[in-house]
Amino acid sequence: MAAYGKCFDPSGARFGVPTYPWRFAPDGYATRRQLRAAGLRAGGQPVAAQVMRRHRGRRAGVQVAYLYRVDRAKPVRPMTTRKWGALALAMLARRTCPKCRITYSYCIPTSLGACLLCTYPEGQHAT
Repeated sequence: MAAYGKCFDPSGARFGVPTYPWRFAPDGYATRRQLRAAGLRAGGQPVAAQVMRRHRGRRAGVQVAYLYRVDRAKPVRPMTTRKWGALALAMLARRTCPKCRITYSYCIPTSLGACLLCTYPEGQHAT
């Protein structure tokens, strides 16, 4: 259980903010995703704590998730008609090929930059 001790710093002396092992944060703290699922947002408050765990794939060797206080969180701002319109236009732009200007029912892959017909004009014919 040595990994537990390396990530346990409730006073914040070692890491600057209170640090807890993964899944051991006290009640009253939540990540941004957890706040959003509850219909809340951080609302400009600073990071209150963090949870940490070892991660072999990362260069630093640890994975960190920042925690915010739930009692200081604010409700999510509602979507206005202007925001819905802007979102619809952005999604339309993602579905429209910049070369042939055809609108598809799926988003154009950013790796290709154009629809499949424009990217591979000769086609993939099965023989």
